[in-house]
Amino acid sequence: MADTTSSHLHRSPLHERHEALGAKFAEFGGWSMPLEYPTGVVTEHKAVRSAAGIFDVSHLGKAVVRGPGAAEFVNATLTNDLGKVAPGKAQYTLCCDDDGGILDDLISYYRADDEVLLVPNAANTSGVVGRLQAAAPEGVEVVDQHHDLAVLAVQGPRSADLLRDLGLPTDHDFMSFADAEVDGASVVVCRSGYTGERGYELIVPNDAAAAVWDALLAAGEPHGLTPAGLGARDTLRTEMGYPLHGQDISPAVTPNEARLGWAVGWKKQSFWGRDALLAEREQGARRKLVGLVATGRAIPRPQMQVSLLPDVPLGEITSGTFSPTLRKGVGLALLATSVDDDAEVSVDVRGRREVFRVTKPPFVDPSVKES
Repeated sequence: MADTTSSHLHRSPLHERHEALGAKFAEFGGWSMPLEYPTGVVTEHKAVRSAAGIFDVSHLGKAVVRGPGAAEFVNATLTNDLGKVAPGKAQYTLCCDDDGGILDDLISYYRADDEVLLVPNAANTSGVVGRLQAAAPEGVEVVDQHHDLAVLAVQGPRSADLLRDLGLPTDHDFMSFADAEVDGASVVVCRSGYTGERGYELIVPNDAAAAVWDALLAAGEPHGLTPAGLGARDTLRTEMGYPLHGQDISPAVTPNEARLGWAVGWKKQSFWGRDALLAEREQGARRKLVGLVATGRAIPRPQMQVSLLPDVPLGEITSGTFSPTLRKGVGLALLATSVDDDAEVSVDVRGRREVFRVTKPPFVDPSVKES
């Protein structure tokens, strides 16, 4: 299907590959990206859960922080404690404002004390890079490589098998990465993802992206590899309860409210938003991000209002979808902290009061850390 999204949007180096596969496109963070292929979101979702799927997520940002003390600088600005991991490890972290609001959630690839690769969300890349550039000490540079590198995600229980068939490393620990090559092209293979399945994210130069994509598709054919769009990526991440910036987390939401305190190095002497977050942690957050599962057939959607039965307002849905695995509606919601974690609540679904149960995610059993 031809891309009918606006011509001013950025395009992945794999855009023509997606067009040839009949992808339906949509706008994501200023990029025209494949939403789904003719197979459809549910089929793509099930392929990732049962075999393997391949996603083009090249819209994600890429920035390198380098120079003497680069890792120390990153650790003094972003929330998680980079000092707890060694070079060769990746770490989920947050970029907060001075009030503790989440400007972005991102991955730090700790290469060495003088080099850290950051992968922020597409729409937030310029803001994160600009903030880091303004704060960087002399000798440390922050280089935006958003349009220099592509990111391919291979996810699912057969992902390791097909990568091994290409001679790529697969046995490194969860949230670690290794350098490799595919047909002479350099590839960073990180054992990570956004689906809850064992999987890998491959960072490659733009000019090698098409060749690596083709090699992965060829190697993946006997393993049931299916191209998957960002529609399936969203249903997969929602089943896991993974937050999406701009919906579940934002500058108006703090790590304490989002239950992301595990991604904060509370003992560090410095990171953006530290004082505000410590004060909120001491006082207690007024809201919390929770999971909801439908007791009936209703499908939750963002901004639907949530109440405690019979009619006490609690908050609203931030993400919601039909779970292909559970075959029922699931979602995330920011609710008052007074609600119990197993309470039944009412959701206003187009004027109907539908009952959901507050449930701690993930909604399906993850295999992301399995050996």
